[in-house]
Amino acid sequence: MPVGRRQVLAAGSLTAAGIALGAGTAHAARSGEETKSLNQLYREAMREGGTLTVYAGGDTATQQDGNKAAFEKAFPGITLNIVVDYSKFHDARIDNQLATGTLVPDVVQLQTLQDFPRWKHEGALLPYKPAGFSRVHPAFKDPDGAWTGIFVDAFSTIYNVDKAGGTAPASVRDLLDPRWKGKIVSTYPNDDDAVLYLYNLIVDEYGWEWLRRFVAQDVAWVRGTQEPADRVEAGTAAVALGTDGMLTPAAGVKTRFVVPKHDPFMAWAQRAAIFRHAKHPAAAKLYLNWWLSKQTQSDFYMWSVRTDVQPHEGYRPIWEYHNAHLDGFETFMADRGLVERFRQQLTLYVGEVTGAPSPGWLGLHPGR
Repeated sequence: MPVGRRQVLAAGSLTAAGIALGAGTAHAARSGEETKSLNQLYREAMREGGTLTVYAGGDTATQQDGNKAAFEKAFPGITLNIVVDYSKFHDARIDNQLATGTLVPDVVQLQTLQDFPRWKHEGALLPYKPAGFSRVHPAFKDPDGAWTGIFVDAFSTIYNVDKAGGTAPASVRDLLDPRWKGKIVSTYPNDDDAVLYLYNLIVDEYGWEWLRRFVAQDVAWVRGTQEPADRVEAGTAAVALGTDGMLTPAAGVKTRFVVPKHDPFMAWAQRAAIFRHAKHPAAAKLYLNWWLSKQTQSDFYMWSVRTDVQPHEGYRPIWEYHNAHLDGFETFMADRGLVERFRQQLTLYVGEVTGAPSPGWLGLHPGR
């Protein structure tokens, strides 16, 4: 079975717990970065109780199982409770927990980039710079360490190599070709702000007429970005718009991710932060240091947030793709008026979101 989306790739990420965090300890001390080894942090996490709860943005309950397995194998005796839900539900849930004094997670990692500066301003986050923080691209971190990006995700077009035949779609304009009618699946863009931003970029580039013609292609609209990826891999859809994929597909994987030459696509660094009142701060620090380690960053299936980790063969660092609009997504997410205006206009074309959320309904305090 291929590794699922948003999971660390391959056994290489099963970093030995005793491995040091690398050279440059003196530099780390001067910059305020963590100077302890993963083994030292591991021992502290075990003394603390050996458990950690993370609220992670995502689409299905099992989507982070690969990361959970990798982390727990690297650090035997540590239990990682990772709760996956749409970022837009997790942030509301966290706000309510903070307001009612019932905070559950130690760590949060979400695509709702606009929440992190607010939570920092409110004093909810613990300033902390994991080892390697100075190597994280400046656009992907808070200078005070309130949050850091832990991986780069990107949404564009994906296609099934068997179903695409000899001509794969290279541009969203290609998706208007009659040969794709009835063969396209997409996340409801009015349900996921990252997908919404991708559609916003496309409409800005090609106009509302593109969207009208795209909808006329009998697109299958679904909730969550995992379902389109699964359908394309299974061959029940030929193409999906608004999801990600492996830059270097594993053997047997049928899905290919399109990095457009000229078309806009969107990418961002998924932000992670430790809460100031986390119940397991030592385990939380271990988790962030593990994520930022060069091994884990090298194994991730898309791009690293670190400037000293080489991208997958054939690709450039994500910040060199100007059509990825790295800065634009944060600006878009922060302008909630713009988001809602575009969402409502787009809904007139694609219809209201229907169906239960793909992670299920988790309530107020999942993971408690």
